[in-house]
Amino acid sequence: MEKHYLNRKYMFIGLFLLTGLVFIIRLFYIQIVAEKYILSASNNVLRYITQYPARGLIYDRNGKLLVFNEAAYDMMVIPRQVQAMDTAEFCRLLGIELADFRNRLKRTSDYSTYKTSVFESQINRENFGALQEKMFMFPGFFVQPRTLRKYTYPTAAHMLGYVGEVSPSVIARNSYYKPGDYIGISGIEKSYEEVLRGRKGMKIRVVDVHNRDMGSFQDGRYDTLSSPGTNLWSSIDADLQLLGETLMQNKKGSIVAIEPSSGEILCLVSSPAYDPNLLVGRIRNRNFSLLNADTLNIPLFNRALMATYPPGSAFKPANALVGLQEGVLTPETRYSCPGGFALGNDQVVGCHDHGSPLNLVESIQYSCNTYFCKVFKLILDKDGFYNTEGAYNRWRNHILSFGMGKRTGLDLPSELSGNIPSTAYYDKYYGRNRWRSLTVISLAIGQGEILMTPLQLANMTALIANRGYYIIPHVITGVGEPNSVNRTFMQKHYCSVDPAHFDVVIDGMEKVVQAGTATNARLDSVAICAKTGTAQNPHGDNHSIFIVFAPKENPRIAVSVIVENAGWGATWAAPIASLMIEQYLRGEVKRQEIKERMTNGNLIRR
Repeated sequence: MEKHYLNRKYMFIGLFLLTGLVFIIRLFYIQIVAEKYILSASNNVLRYITQYPARGLIYDRNGKLLVFNEAAYDMMVIPRQVQAMDTAEFCRLLGIELADFRNRLKRTSDYSTYKTSVFESQINRENFGALQEKMFMFPGFFVQPRTLRKYTYPTAAHMLGYVGEVSPSVIARNSYYKPGDYIGISGIEKSYEEVLRGRKGMKIRVVDVHNRDMGSFQDGRYDTLSSPGTNLWSSIDADLQLLGETLMQNKKGSIVAIEPSSGEILCLVSSPAYDPNLLVGRIRNRNFSLLNADTLNIPLFNRALMATYPPGSAFKPANALVGLQEGVLTPETRYSCPGGFALGNDQVVGCHDHGSPLNLVESIQYSCNTYFCKVFKLILDKDGFYNTEGAYNRWRNHILSFGMGKRTGLDLPSELSGNIPSTAYYDKYYGRNRWRSLTVISLAIGQGEILMTPLQLANMTALIANRGYYIIPHVITGVGEPNSVNRTFMQKHYCSVDPAHFDVVIDGMEKVVQAGTATNARLDSVAICAKTGTAQNPHGDNHSIFIVFAPKENPRIAVSVIVENAGWGATWAAPIASLMIEQYLRGEVKRQEIKERMTNGNLIRR
C-alpha cells in the first residue's frame, strides 16, 4: 500500500514538471523564437514615441532672441511592418530617389527588423503637411515630432555653434543618448549641452495593423513628459556682431570685443563666416560638406579662438610694463633711434622714420622698434650676461600673468593656448647656456616664437584697460534667468605688474590715436587708447593688427582686430576697430564713408 502511494507521488511530481516544462518551452518560443509574436505583442500593438524636448533659447545682452526652435518631424520605420505600398508616391513626398529608398530600408533592416529606426530626419512643417494626410498609405512608417534650431540673424555661427546627430562614440559613453538623438557639436550648443537639451519623455500609443493610431496605451498611464531645455542669456551684442561680420566680409581674420569690467564678450567674429541656418535640417549634411571643402577660406575654422599669430607691435605695451616692473625702464627713459637696432654681423632690426630720441610715451606713440629692443635687452641682461635664463623666466612669468601662453578658460570649446616659449625650447634649439638676449631679441617687438589668439589679444587689452587685472572672458551671463553668471566669471585675475605702472603706458596708447601711428582711429569726444601692430607672416603678406580700448577712464570696451595679409595695422585693422567702438558706445555708425570702404574691401586672394 505504501509503495502504491509512493508511485502516485512520483507520477504527480512528474506530471507537474512536465506541465511546467511545456509552459517554459512555449514561452521561450513565443518570446524568443517566434518573431511574429514579438511583433503582435509589442510593435503591432504598442508604439513607443520619444518626446524630444525643445532646446533652450539663447538671447543677446539686450534681450534679443538669437536662437529659437521650429517644429520638425522625423520619418520613422519598423522594417518588418513595411508592406506593399505606393513607393513612388512615398519617394515623391520625401523628395528621394527609389534607389535611396531601397538602400535606407535595407540599412534599417540590417540594424533590426522589429526595432524603430530613423528613415528620414528633420522634415520641415511645410513638407509634413502634405505627408501627414497620406501616412495611412505607408504601413510600417510613422512620424515622430521634434524641433529644429533656427537663427534670427545670419551671424555668430562660430560662437553659437550647431547641433547634429549624436555619434556612436558619444552613445557608448553617455547612456542618455540613443541613435537618432541630437547633440551640440560646437560653440555654446556644445559647452552648454546639458543645460540646453532638457529631458526626453516617452509616449506609448496603440496602433492597429493598418498603421492607424488608436490612442494612448492605458490612457497615458505609462507616458512620461519631456522637460524643455533651460534658456541662456549671452553677453553678445547682436548689432555689434552684425557690424563686425559686415566689416570683415571678403577678409580673413577676426574681431573680439570684451567689456573690461566684467569679462563679457561683446562680439566674436571669425571671417570668413557662414549663416548658421545653413547647418540646420535636411540641408545640413550637404552644406557642411560644401563648407568643409572650402580649403581656401576655411569658413568652419574659428579664427578668434583657434588661429594663432605673432602679435607684432601690439605686444609692445606688455614689454613696456614688464620693463617698468623690473626697474630697467622709467617713464623718462630716452633712447635714440638711428633707423634700427643693430644685432652685429650687419644684422639690424629695422625701424620706420620718426623723431628721435624718444621717451616711453613717445616710443609707444610712434611704435619704435629700437626703443623696445633696448628695453628687452636690459630685462634679459639684468642678472648679467651669463644669467639670461633666470631673467628670461622672470620676463616669461610676467607675460603669462597677463593671460598669454595659456587658455583663458572661457566657456566655449576649442580654444588654443598660443605660445610664450620656455627656456627649455631655446635650450633644445640652441643648447643650454648658448643663447642670450640678442638671440631672442625678436620677442621685443612681438615676433619670433610668440603666438597669440585674437581672444588673448583682446583679453590683454582689457587687462591694460583695467590697470592690471582681467576677468575670464565668457559669453553666457545667465542660465535660466538673466544675470546669473557663474562665480568663476566674476573673479579678478591680477597680473604681476604693479598697477602704478599702467598710466604711463596708457598715456602712450592714447597718443597713438591722437597723433601717432593710428590717427585714422580717432572718434570725436572719445578718448581712445590703442596700439597698432604689423605681424610678419612667413606665408605671405603681413597681418594688420590693432588693439584698442575706450574710453580711457572707466573703459567700456576692449577690442582686438586682426586682418590677415592686409599690411600695416593702421590701414585696415584700426579703422575697423574704430567703427566697432563707435557702434557700441553711440549705438550707430555715422562715418558711413569709412564703413563703406572697409565693407567693400576685398582682401581674399583667389
